[in-house]
Parts: sequence; structure tokens; C-alpha cells
Amino acid sequence: MTKPNAVKIHSRDNVVTMLQDVKKGEDILYDNEGTIKSKMDIEAGFKAAVEKIKKGDNIIKYGEIIGRAVQNIELGEEVHLHNVEGLRGRGDKRESDIN
Repeated sequence: MTKPNAVKIHSRDNVVTMLQDVKKGEDILYDNEGTIKSKMDIEAGFKAAVEKIKKGDNIIKYGEIIGRAVQNIELGEEVHLHNVEGLRGRGDKRESDIN
């Protein structure tokens, strides 16, 4: 069995965190749970989508909402500042606005 190169922290998460760099087209194997193809080069420590995420959908990591998609994000695509609006730690958002 191949060793996972990503980790899905919580069952609710729609992203995984890369444990090592992957190149476009390589397999992302997370926790022996699933395998997806990387849509782009993704560095270790960055996130990848393990399901299609529509613009406006919540980004979930640690089982918690950490941001909102500002554009559609494809399965295997990097999830980062270019396609996510952060919601945690912002003074202009209340908890009721996030959930």
C-alpha cells in the first residue's frame, strides 16, 4: 500500500493538507481513505480540494469553517488565498455571519 501524502483532519473536511509536494497529475492519497489526481503543483503544507467546491461554499478544515470559496474549486485543485476568502479572525465578521 502506498503511503499517504496528504491528511484529512476531520471527516467533515472538504480539503486535505499536503504532507509533501505533488506535481500536476500525480495522485493525492489521504489517510488511505481516498485518492484524487492533483490538478496543479501543490506544495507541502498547502490544501487541496477533495470534492468540488462551488463559489460561495464554505471551506471546511478541522471540521470547522475556515473560509468561503470566491470561485469554483475543482477536485484536486489547490485551496489557498487565490480562491478563498478567510472568515476566521476578521473583525468585520461575526460568528453568526459565518455559519
